[in-house]
Amino acid sequence: MTADPHTLARWRLVLGKVAEQQGISCEGDGDAERVEQLVGFLFDEGGKGKPSRRRHGDRGAGGESEGITVPEWVEGVNELFPNQSKEVMQKELVRRRGIAELLEKPELLEKIEPSLELAKTLMTHRDLMNPKTRVLARKIIDQVVEELKRKMQVQVEQTIIGAIRKDRHSPRKVFRNLDVKTTLRRNLKNFDPDSGKLLVDRVFFYAAERKKKPWHIVVVVDQSGSMLESTVFSAIMASIFAELPAMKTSLVLYDTRVVDLSDKLGQPVDVLMKVQLGGGNDTALALRYATNLIRQPARTILVLISDFYEGDGPAEKAMVDQVKYLGDCGVRLIGLAALGYDARPFYNKPTATKLKKVGMDVLVCTPEKLAVCMAEIIRG
Repeated sequence: MTADPHTLARWRLVLGKVAEQQGISCEGDGDAERVEQLVGFLFDEGGKGKPSRRRHGDRGAGGESEGITVPEWVEGVNELFPNQSKEVMQKELVRRRGIAELLEKPELLEKIEPSLELAKTLMTHRDLMNPKTRVLARKIIDQVVEELKRKMQVQVEQTIIGAIRKDRHSPRKVFRNLDVKTTLRRNLKNFDPDSGKLLVDRVFFYAAERKKKPWHIVVVVDQSGSMLESTVFSAIMASIFAELPAMKTSLVLYDTRVVDLSDKLGQPVDVLMKVQLGGGNDTALALRYATNLIRQPARTILVLISDFYEGDGPAEKAMVDQVKYLGDCGVRLIGLAALGYDARPFYNKPTATKLKKVGMDVLVCTPEKLAVCMAEIIRG
């Protein structure tokens, strides 16, 4: 009995090259042969950038990809794959293959689903783009940023605003500021077991946030290439902080120089398009600049996003000394080796340990976790 060619083709796609040793191939199923070719374009020869030119009997798991071009690949994937699979494959295209054709052809770039991976690639290679492609790249980066901001904003705002409103109480009896939890906890001693009622002799109210001095959040970001994803999230988080009540936000980017982008907090894409990747870095210089921005150390949280690689010993010592100085002044310090939803940090752990010893909390976290950490500081 002859097996159904469609079934054999599906098994060939699942099992890869080993299936051909048993005579199982995609022959006879046109769509499966095309899928095999499209997958092969990504993974043949380690995905180094040139299509494979293997003989039919010498294919790998992805199969033969001879002659296919990036535009043909994009068209084929859009036609044959569902949205979720298409997005995964497009991310792999950007990550594994040369993107010269994408940068040169706006009409091709328009067909790629916006993603964080694509945004990072466009930021990295923006100087290679022609003017028309640069306009489209900015539009794509803006889409990615807005989507991430929508994902982060509600929980981050609720967490921080809740902390701002609840870090102290007020004698003013305003019903909307009622602190139910504290009122119940402080009056538990008055519980009457016979009647089953709680007798309340004191009611607690939160202080109105306008009566308090604002918190100052200073975000200092290392522009080195390894920190690109964290830079994206940092720009978005800073823009969210800037919209909160009772909160002042400063944003500083640095390499061997310092750029203050606090005036562009409302436009995170403008911030990201000014990022200069690579080169050296001078964290001590950036921290000294940030120190000059601080007016009320006890109401300031400084967030340093860096991999903590400072080169020689004196540069590292200068960074650690400046962190210690800020901590001694009363500034609360958070160091982020990575910020994002898929954080895989590569950072200088010995230096991070030194920073911890002088008062900096070093974290690898999601935006929501950073907000929780800041809320704990605000609540005291």
